[in-house]
Amino acid sequence: MDHTLKVLSTAGVTHDVCRIRLEKPEGFEFVPGQAADVALNRSGWTEEKRPFTFTCLNGDPYLEFTIKCYMDHDGVTRQIASLVAGDELIISDPWGAISYQGTGYFIAGGAGITPFMAILRQLHQEGRLKGNKLFFSNKTAQDIIYEGELEAMLGDDAVFIVTQEKDGPYPHDFIDDRFLDTHITDFKKPIYICGPDPMVEHLSSVTIKKGADPHAVVFEK
Repeated sequence: MDHTLKVLSTAGVTHDVCRIRLEKPEGFEFVPGQAADVALNRSGWTEEKRPFTFTCLNGDPYLEFTIKCYMDHDGVTRQIASLVAGDELIISDPWGAISYQGTGYFIAGGAGITPFMAILRQLHQEGRLKGNKLFFSNKTAQDIIYEGELEAMLGDDAVFIVTQEKDGPYPHDFIDDRFLDTHITDFKKPIYICGPDPMVEHLSSVTIKKGADPHAVVFEK
């Protein structure tokens, strides 16, 4: 079932990431980590559906998406970047994506942090975040989505990696075999991975080879 919903507000999160909040239909529920198919209620765009993950909590009075907008071509995300309050989006019912399986390691690349946001926010609200660790890789410091909030929630358990800047306070390693061996002490814990497809494919394979239970390596399929 599709829902046509008014935009309540928009805000910039980084130089190319925006946060969209929508009115919430009565009775609409989702599980942290779930996504919906989203289209713009604009002429020529209603059939151009794209999957985005909810970054709000199920208990919030609005629905929220945090979306990386590509401005170099006239696609869906460029259109989303131009939304203002009162515009409309068409969203599907929620569907399963990444679900929380227990205390473990979250590995995110770029906009791959978005499926983790509702999970981490929910755990933080419930006082169950302790023991989880986040490794979040980006090209530059300007690209880090929700850096302040993640640091406030996780403290030293939020590790930000910047791969294309050699100066500054961040490590600039790539999340590769050596990085995993250095930073993951227990491959039997759940490992959550989201980012560009090559990164997800490589890290899923590598972590399983290092002893992770294939059923405890959680990624979008």
